[in-house]
Parts: sequence; structure tokens; C-alpha cells
Amino acid sequence: MSMRTFARFSGFALALVGAVAATALVTISSWWWLVAAVPLWLAVLVGVYDLVQPHHSVLRNYPVLGHFRFALESLRPELQQYFIERDTHGTPFDRNARSLIYERAKGVNQEQPFGTELDVYAPGAEWLIHSAAPKSPPADQHRVTVGGPQCIQPYEMALLNVSAMSFGALSANAILALNEGARRGGFAHDTGEGGLSRYHLEKGGDLVWEIGSGYFGCRTAHGDFDPKQFADAAAEPAVKCISVKLSQGAKPGIGGVMPAAKMTEEIASARGVPAHEKCVSPPAHSAFSTPIGLLEFVAELRDLSGGKPTGFKLCVGSRTDMLAICKAILATSIIPDFIIVDGSEGGTGAAPLEFEDHVGTPLTEGLTIVRDTLVGCDLKRHIKVGASGKVSSGSDIVKRLIQGADYTNAARAMMMAVGCIQAQRCHTNTCPVGVATQDPKRSRALVVEDKAERVRRFQHETVHSAQRLIAAMGLDGPEQLHAGHLMERVDAHTVHSFDKLHPSLATGSLLSEPPESWAAAWNAASASTFDAVPVRA
Repeated sequence: MSMRTFARFSGFALALVGAVAATALVTISSWWWLVAAVPLWLAVLVGVYDLVQPHHSVLRNYPVLGHFRFALESLRPELQQYFIERDTHGTPFDRNARSLIYERAKGVNQEQPFGTELDVYAPGAEWLIHSAAPKSPPADQHRVTVGGPQCIQPYEMALLNVSAMSFGALSANAILALNEGARRGGFAHDTGEGGLSRYHLEKGGDLVWEIGSGYFGCRTAHGDFDPKQFADAAAEPAVKCISVKLSQGAKPGIGGVMPAAKMTEEIASARGVPAHEKCVSPPAHSAFSTPIGLLEFVAELRDLSGGKPTGFKLCVGSRTDMLAICKAILATSIIPDFIIVDGSEGGTGAAPLEFEDHVGTPLTEGLTIVRDTLVGCDLKRHIKVGASGKVSSGSDIVKRLIQGADYTNAARAMMMAVGCIQAQRCHTNTCPVGVATQDPKRSRALVVEDKAERVRRFQHETVHSAQRLIAAMGLDGPEQLHAGHLMERVDAHTVHSFDKLHPSLATGSLLSEPPESWAAAWNAASASTFDAVPVRA
């Protein structure tokens, strides 16, 4: 038994040893030892129950000891500042976000007393404009048709879906729970760039297959894209959309990393790489290197998949890059079906701190740039926009829809719904709740059926909350939202609506006479290269 395993079960083991010893002392010494024996045997019974109960992964992996964590959490709000308010590397995190996710996933009461805890007078504070004539929300979830004029098999996307997380980064049980939750709830599950594993396919949930620069699951022995492998896998009925990953919000500009300790035979097989070796994705794709090349690759994947919706995901770098892509669309007449905008505030299991904190465009600005370039080039009517980056509540969904998205994806919130406690051990293979580990002794703690229902419930309740907010604004559906519905405090005396702070371009304006603030970036952008000097204005 390793020291880590002993540490996990030490509370249970000590209780068992103590109970046996106290019982022996009762028989050979004094009946007073019952005072110790009875509570120790009760602790042993608690430990046995912890090992077999399906609801708490912490207790399955840390019988008896795990109760101390829940005891500390019960002291909130005294300890809320420490346990709830901050996440990775001390980045500010919404005070109620984590509690809200857990409560929705578990189906417990989400009401709270005393009103807002946000400082509505602080610069940057945002709020939605409600109506004096609110409406009742619809009974069914709103759907977004993803699939432009060149798509043969359009897909009805939910307002909230599972964002990209690979098998390997997550355990088999976590993937199974996410996919089963997606199947039950009728929403999509992005595979991440780690390949199309059997765990993604086993439960039958709808999939967005992400193709990264490593081409995992569709690569040659030399790491290049393999069209035949791709076509065979993309024919799976569960694969509904294809997404080309250009960059990830938490670490734009570098490839993903899979530590050797997590590269099992099974993961290596799904990815088509050697087992037990560190796996690093290249920073850039080998299948293309220009905006036109990107569009041609999108067209190739769409054709090979039988006409399924195909697009790409990126963390926005500059207006120039997006304008170059739009010029490539106009030059080739190849129209991607969707673009997923990943904000720099998005999460990851492992990335250099400098990239996490200092590279990439935040989601609000990224969405605004993508919205304006598509509208200015008269392409938005054909292309749906997804948004990912700390989406965890109904208000997050509504805010991102107002800013230009058609639907949203969540990774961190879905991980919490499946049991993640943000222990920040994702890269060590020692996740205490079995979510981000390939250690079968740890991943057994995650009971698929129980966590799948939590994922379904979280998505359903969060989308329902978004629809309630939209109805409270006096609207019939998301299609009626506009930038005037979101207000932001600029300073102590100034409040503006989002359309005032981020005015949208007029449809087709870049094609006729680009506004002065866009002219330099428009002139610098080229459909034949991503190497143009970035121009903000």
C-alpha cells in the first residue's frame, strides 16, 4: 500500500484498529473501555457506508476523514471568503457561483436571504434591464439551429452545453457521466482535443468532436491529419458537429500537454500515440497555415463527415486575425457553420502561469470582435457563435447572448456538477474525487449514474433560469435580446448600456466603407496570411 493510499484511508483504518483494541480491552481489563469502543465502532460503520454510498466522491475516496471537509464547509459564511470566493491562482471568482452550481446539480433550495451581495456601485458592475410587463418563461428549452447554407445535417444546439474536456484530462467515469447527462438533457458534449474515445460513444449523448493540432483519433504515424480515419470516426451517429481547435482561452498560442503519468494504454489508443510518454500537441496545425487554408480544411472536414456542421474554436487575438478569416470566407465562399469564442478567463487542467494570466482576449472583448467582424462582413446570418469562459449561471448565459453569442458552453461548471471540488491537482493524477485522474482506485469514487443526473439537472435548471430572466425582461425568447438590455457602471457617476460602450457595426459596413476605427485593421488583414501586424484601431 502506497503512502497516498494509506493517507486516504487512515481515518477509517485508525478507527478500525482503535475499535478492535478497545473491544479487546473491554474483555480483559474494564467495561469502561466501552466508552471508547462504541464511538470507534460507529466511526467504522460510517466509514463502511462512506465506501459504498454513491453521492459523495470525497467520502468514497476519503472514508471518515472526508467528513471533516463537510464540517468545515458547514461553517460558511464565516469561511466563505476562503472556500468559495477565489479559484485557481487567486483569480476573483463570483461569491455565489460555486455554491449555486452545487445546489443546482444536487437539486436543493437555491433561494437566499438578505438580497444582493454584489457591489452594484463599483465600476464594472453589470445588470440586466427588466420589464414592467414580464412574461412567463416557455416550458421547453430554446434551441439554436447550427448549420449554414453549405451544411447538410444541421443540429439543434441547446443554450448551454458541455465545453471541451478530453478523455485523459478527465477520467473515464467523468466522461461517461458528462455524456450520459447530455443524453438525458438533450444537449451537446464537446470531446476536447484528446480524441473520440469509447467513453464518449458508450452512452449515446450528442457530441461535438474537437480536432486539435495533434489530430488525436485521426492522425498518421507522423502526427499529420488522416482523412480516412477521420471519415470513419465522423460517421458515428453520435457525432453531430466538428470543431477545429485553433486555440484555448487559458493557454492560447501553445499546445495541450498530457503528462506521462496519465498516458495509459487506453488513452494512448484513443489518441493514436505511444503509451506512458508525455504527449504535447503542436502549437499550430500542420494541415493549414493561412486563413484560406483554415477554410479549406473546414470544408474538407464537413465533406468527409457527410455534411455535418463544421466550424472552429479560438481565443481571439486581434481584430486583424478575425478580419483575415472573414476575408478568407469571402474569397473562398466557404462558410463555417459556427465559431466558438473561448475567453482568456477559461479554465484548464495545466498551463504556464504567464499564459493563463497574460495572454489572450477576455470573453466580452472576444465576442464583441467576432460579432462586429461577422456583422460588418454580412456573414453573421450564416454563422452561429458559441461562447465559453466561466459560464456558470443563467445570467451568464443571457449576458453572453446579449454580447453576440447564440449559445454557450461550460467546462468548469460541468466539472463541479460532476463532483470537482477545485483541489487543483488536475495535472498530478491524484484528483481526490475521481474527476481528473486515471488512477482507477480514485476514479471509482465517481458514480456515473448519480453524477450524470447532477449534470442533467444543472444544465436544465441553469437554462431555465436564463429563460426566466429573459421573460422577466418582457421578451418571448433569446432572439429578442439586444445590447441595450445590459447595463454597466463605468464609474461612480456614469452608467451606460452595452451598445453604448461597444457599438455594433452596421451590416456589411466593412465591405463598403470601413469605419475610421476599423480601417487600419481591415487594410492590414489578408486572406492569405495570419502574419499581418495586429491592429486594434
